[in-house]
Amino acid sequence: MESRRSRIVAGYIFLTLLFTLLVIMNICIGSASISLSRLWNALLNPDTDKAAYNIITGLRIPRTAAAAILGGALAVSGFLLQNFFANPIAGPYILGISSGAKLAVAVFMVISLSHGFTGNSAEMVAAAFIGSMVSMGLILLISGKVRRMSVLIVCGVMIGYICSAITDLVVNFSDDSNIVNLHNWSMGSFSGIDGTDTLTAAFIVFPACICAFMLAKPMNAYQLGEEYARNSGVNIKMFRTALILLSSLLSACVTAFAGPVSFVGVAVPHLVKSLFKTAKPICIIPACFLGGAVFCLFCDLVTRTLFAPTELSISTVTSFFGAPVVIYMLLCRERGKKNV
Repeated sequence: MESRRSRIVAGYIFLTLLFTLLVIMNICIGSASISLSRLWNALLNPDTDKAAYNIITGLRIPRTAAAAILGGALAVSGFLLQNFFANPIAGPYILGISSGAKLAVAVFMVISLSHGFTGNSAEMVAAAFIGSMVSMGLILLISGKVRRMSVLIVCGVMIGYICSAITDLVVNFSDDSNIVNLHNWSMGSFSGIDGTDTLTAAFIVFPACICAFMLAKPMNAYQLGEEYARNSGVNIKMFRTALILLSSLLSACVTAFAGPVSFVGVAVPHLVKSLFKTAKPICIIPACFLGGAVFCLFCDLVTRTLFAPTELSISTVTSFFGAPVVIYMLLCRERGKKNV
């Protein structure tokens, strides 16, 4: 018991140190490098170095905060879905939920831009939430028809491909003036997110994550089986509805602001559970948020610096680092089945 507690404490310290280091690196490193001393002086005395202050507060801090908040949201969303479907490779991107949100936002953007106005953050999130809920509804309908989780995952991937194909058609047949905005957003990126967008995302993500944390106790019972949870007093219908709404809202918020971001919702919960050697929601939900923030901060740093001044899409980098984790996880599961 003592060793488990020590491991959890050490895990949180490790993630916190990584998070702090990556926040500093994301703020300091870029096309215009800023030293720690210059960063400190610019924040304390803006008038002495207005150029550095404007870069830090206008570009670097909002983007860094957005990567941390939205990365954490994706990881928590993935953990909720993995508990809902009792499968470690369930995630908003793999199940097609993010693609449904992406399609809804693309349609909303085309309609709004063609009428000469740009939708606000709340409208973008609402559109993404509707799209994610439609995709989730399709997944739930399919889950009632199939018994094997592998078939459900394949169906989710196919739904994602269909939504992505329709999104590409929407982008290709939109007005020339709208294509650039839609194309950049559809590739996935934390660039262009300003302070207002970051605050809006925080007002959505943090309450949703707190609600998810409050479900930790019934989630722990649900991990032991639906019958056990029901006998423990968990209202299964309300509990499952809450998981669906929270996971869809979190993934929709990410898609609305940053576009599609792949594999974070699958890879990060697995890495966190491996680090902490436990799957207890009361420990893993906050750790997933912190781990998702660390993962996306690192990937966003790579997108900006690897081929600077050219910037990669965030999904390119998250796929590069996240997909091998999923492959390794599947191989471990198969090895475990053979040993049984």
